[in-house]
Amino acid sequence: MDEARLLFVEDEDDLRLLVGEALRMLGYQVVSVADGPAAIQAMQDGSFDVVVSDVSMPHGVSGIDLAEHAARLQPQARVILASGFARAQLPPLPANVNFLPKPYRIAQLAGLLRGTAPQS
Repeated sequence: MDEARLLFVEDEDDLRLLVGEALRMLGYQVVSVADGPAAIQAMQDGSFDVVVSDVSMPHGVSGIDLAEHAARLQPQARVILASGFARAQLPPLPANVNFLPKPYRIAQLAGLLRGTAPQS
C-alpha cells in the first residue's frame, strides 16, 4: 500500500504521536487528530484510504459515530476501531468496521492494515 492516506484518531497525546510516527515509518501518509469533531472536519477536507479511531473519545463523538460519518463522507475508506473494552462490551459496530483490541502492538495494526490480521 504505497502512500495510502490514513486518518488516525486518538485522544491520548503520547499514543497519537507514537502510533502516528510508526505508521509514517511504514509508508502511510498520516493525518493525526485528537477527537471526533477534528476527525469529521478532516474527512470533510480530504480523502482517506483508512480511518483508524479509538472507540471511546471525548467531545461527544465516539469512534462508532466516526465510522458512521466515514461511511457517508469516505465510503471508499476502510475503518478500524480500537478499544480497551472487549468487543462484546461495545454497542454493535457498523458492518464495514474492523475491530482492534487495545492495547495493541504496531505489528497488529500494520497486519490489519495489510489485511493479514484476524478481523474479529
